[in-house]
Amino acid sequence: MRLAINNGRVIDPSQNLDEIANIYISRGRIVAISTTPPEGFSADQEIDATAKWVLPGLVDLQARLGDPGSNYAGNIASETKAAVSGGITSLCCPPDTSPVNDTQAVTELIQRRARQAATAFVMPIGALTQGLQGELLSGMYSLQQAGCVALSQADQPIQNALTMKNALEYAVSHDLVVMLRCEDQKLKNKGVAHSGPVSSRLGLAAIPPSAETTALARDLILVEEAGIRAHFSQLSCARSVEMIRDAKKRGLPVTCDVAIHQLHLSEMDLLGFNSLFHVSPPLRSQQDKDALLQGLKDGIIDAVVSDHTPLEKDDKALPFGESRPGISGLETLLPLLLKLVFENGLDLTTAVRAVTQNPAAILQRNIGSLESGNSADLCIVDPEAIWTLEKERMLSEGKNSPFVGWEFVGKVEQTYFQGRPVYRDNPV
Repeated sequence: MRLAINNGRVIDPSQNLDEIANIYISRGRIVAISTTPPEGFSADQEIDATAKWVLPGLVDLQARLGDPGSNYAGNIASETKAAVSGGITSLCCPPDTSPVNDTQAVTELIQRRARQAATAFVMPIGALTQGLQGELLSGMYSLQQAGCVALSQADQPIQNALTMKNALEYAVSHDLVVMLRCEDQKLKNKGVAHSGPVSSRLGLAAIPPSAETTALARDLILVEEAGIRAHFSQLSCARSVEMIRDAKKRGLPVTCDVAIHQLHLSEMDLLGFNSLFHVSPPLRSQQDKDALLQGLKDGIIDAVVSDHTPLEKDDKALPFGESRPGISGLETLLPLLLKLVFENGLDLTTAVRAVTQNPAAILQRNIGSLESGNSADLCIVDPEAIWTLEKERMLSEGKNSPFVGWEFVGKVEQTYFQGRPVYRDNPV
């Protein structure tokens, strides 16, 4: 199958590309990007992308897929369909599956189910410790050999500093990427909301910023001592951005990401006691939100993630403090990012880079790029389409989104994975 996508605005930060051009695809791979077809190329199908954007398939570093196990709603088949509807063709699933992804068998099961779905590239993240208990180290090397692209503790950070030190030293000996979510459980103290005027007013157990920043300070020291490449996941505080900024200035090989909802929401959104706004880490202050966006603009924050957590209806039907944290975010990652471009002064190239080139570089994988020879993973976006997120039309099995009812500008029209159409928008 030979495909030509003509006259689109091709935006690919990995090649410093932003121009009107044609993309030529053959046998699932990109042959060339130019205004004229390569010699001998004859398209079986042509798509007119005039006035549309053509982006590399997005790369999401944090998306729970509900598979294996029943901790979350949905499964790999359903959630990858939701992903490609949002232009995401590569995604990492954290190890807090059931059973935990701390063995080759679980890693291989995830990969097998992803191949059966054949909708997007699913990259398993292995557990740093057995059962995510934070005590005994997992078989990191065997997880890497089975296909894990990184190691993490998901939302259960290692509390013992010696165990963390040993884990980092073991990981660096095998050149493994470690993703660290920083949170001190003692300081969190079973809290559910940011420590501020809103949690006080609502009587919600509070989580101070120091629950994140003290753990981040510890981990930065241990990372520097071990000499390991570390990625810090889901920052939520202004002080955390400054600490990463300082670490990068000192030459530490660290990167970081932020969940897209942290760039749009703050503690003020909790005033309605709506459990859909219950997330972990919690929504912080307006000042924290502004600092996170500035960190993204400045390049201190490398990537933006969906932190997709599809939950059953009952998980969010409980009172705020008793509900499960998490947002179904795959379908709103790109729309929310474009909202920052159109309304908050975020540079378009910076925005696209944060969900393509940068996450690919963090994983050291040849994805998120339209370079010749790469797999033809891409999405076609109508930048002027105006639409509203409706719960009934969400493809994820988890409908737990606080963005239902929001109006967006910019919509994915088509997504291709390995040169095959895996999503086409069918407006009512």
